[in-house]
Amino acid sequence: MTDEHNLVRWSEALAGIARTGLAFTENLYERERYEEVLNVAADIQSHLSGADQPEEKVDEWMRSVGEGIPGYVTPKIAIGAVVGNDDEELLLIQRSDSGVWLFPTGFADVGYSAAEIAEKEVLEETGMEVEALRIISILDGVRGGFTRMPLYSIVFQCKVIGGTLKPHPLECQDVGFFSQDSLPEPLAGSGNWVDQAFRAVRNEPIEVQFDAPRRPAWKNPDEV
Repeated sequence: MTDEHNLVRWSEALAGIARTGLAFTENLYERERYEEVLNVAADIQSHLSGADQPEEKVDEWMRSVGEGIPGYVTPKIAIGAVVGNDDEELLLIQRSDSGVWLFPTGFADVGYSAAEIAEKEVLEETGMEVEALRIISILDGVRGGFTRMPLYSIVFQCKVIGGTLKPHPLECQDVGFFSQDSLPEPLAGSGNWVDQAFRAVRNEPIEVQFDAPRRPAWKNPDEV
């Protein structure tokens, strides 16, 4: 993990602690201290991005502060789906926002289970009907370096049960099945998910990937 990634996760953690504190306290002194922590976190992010107005980030964070339990800050959840075909090829989409290639994925919606989200995202983004079979990874996006937003990525292996391949007109530039030796570029996250995905596609025995606990928790993951 690079120094930049460490600074991102530290600043987001500080901002999360401060916003949660603001949600639970009415003590004026404590509120001032939490707001000061938000300013420090914003300064860190401003330094990383080169932006000259960290106060805008503070305003954004302050607008998100709730009260009590609804104000407890937690990571967002993204649900992905690894889908293979009979030729042991992997279903990938080219995202319209970034142009990178990745398996179908999206944020969790209220009212659905994680497995239902996986199936829904595949259908919406590619036109393929699938059945979720098992979880193959649960990873911290900031620690993995593939997002600056506090986020947990849960990825399911799914099998095709119907449908017709058709990219979503707004979310995808392109879609297709690809073998491991003919993957399109650029791949999201430098392709660090490829080996695990293809082992799942080949139905090989695999262990669920997860971030190894750090002791202490703020230790650099590269030193675990």
